[in-house]
Amino acid sequence: MTRKGRRLLLISSALGVLGIAAGLVLFALNDTIVFFRSPSDIAAQHPAPGSRLRLGGLVKDGSVVKQDNAHVRFVVTDGGADVSVYYVGLLPDLFREGQGVIAEGVLDGDGTFRADSVLAKHDEKYMPKEVADALKKQGVWKEGEATQ
Repeated sequence: MTRKGRRLLLISSALGVLGIAAGLVLFALNDTIVFFRSPSDIAAQHPAPGSRLRLGGLVKDGSVVKQDNAHVRFVVTDGGADVSVYYVGLLPDLFREGQGVIAEGVLDGDGTFRADSVLAKHDEKYMPKEVADALKKQGVWKEGEATQ
């Protein structure tokens, strides 16, 4: 085999190994990737029950129901659709009705979102990019304006 042929064989095998490694990494990360959805996205796309999602929007006024032992039910809205959320745990100090929120968890077969973590925005000027984009699309939130 010539020197040029060995070099070509070495480069092609290195690219093959690199491709296999990238494929294995993507396959391993497939279960941990969480996609952001707004309530309107969930209503339109009907994700499969049990799929892991990140839900973002505003906490609907009058929807927070605190039960015993840190069980909380509330509704997340983006103005176009609502999603009922069930959460067990301590809520962030800034969590309240009318505030932006991101909940991560799974969607049940009955349409209830079972959250295992809830994040609230920290002031009136900050809004996560995904939530701001979704709310702007619905016409609920505009740059420079405080949410109600």
